[in-house]
Amino acid sequence: MPFADHPVRRVAAAEGVRPSGHWPHTIPAVRQLLTDGLDLGPGVTFLVGENGAGKSTLVEAVAVAFGMSPEGGSTGARLTTRASESPLSQDLVLTRGAGASKAGFFLRAETMHGFYTYLEENPGARPEPVFHEMSHGESFLALIGDRFTRRGLYCLDEPESALSFSSSLAVVGVLNELARSGSQVLCATHSPVIAALPGATILEVGDWGIRESAWEELELVQNWRAYLDGPQRYLRHIL
Repeated sequence: MPFADHPVRRVAAAEGVRPSGHWPHTIPAVRQLLTDGLDLGPGVTFLVGENGAGKSTLVEAVAVAFGMSPEGGSTGARLTTRASESPLSQDLVLTRGAGASKAGFFLRAETMHGFYTYLEENPGARPEPVFHEMSHGESFLALIGDRFTRRGLYCLDEPESALSFSSSLAVVGVLNELARSGSQVLCATHSPVIAALPGATILEVGDWGIRESAWEELELVQNWRAYLDGPQRYLRHIL
């Protein structure tokens, strides 16, 4: 992709970095990234997989390597409360698109309310929505409506944690508009609703590392289908 103009064309290990025996290098998806690198196309890329498979670690590392705050916000935000991010971003180098936007935004579900406080304490030139006075889902939708407007790189970590089914569908529409406007999205999700966005690239992470998958073939989708078809088959083992 010599003339690609999306923000991040490739993610790879920085010069001299080799996979070690220490976390997070021990995660198969991280080890594969450091060994083989990962090409990212334009539009939307989803990372799906079980808890602990490394999807959030990868999204966070790309966001921080791009210049965003590990606790969320744009490339200009400097929110810092308690450091909990992995050191993986320091091991990576990003190949940028020629002439691509340097704007970016990292939405991290677990630190959203801290980011709202940061916005209140650091007001910009225009009035902000009062996020703390909204429900979790309402504030999330208001945030993406207010902030997801510039062409650039958008990194999202499990946005569905705040959302109902209908709100998840609304996010699918937002991600589609971002892609249509030339932005690039990297999103870690457990939601089969959000991951169903037509035209998106889906990368499934697990014990095998990273592999591209079709939506219908995802373990995530198959498990939800089986559960909704017969919840008692699962519940009888735990109730």
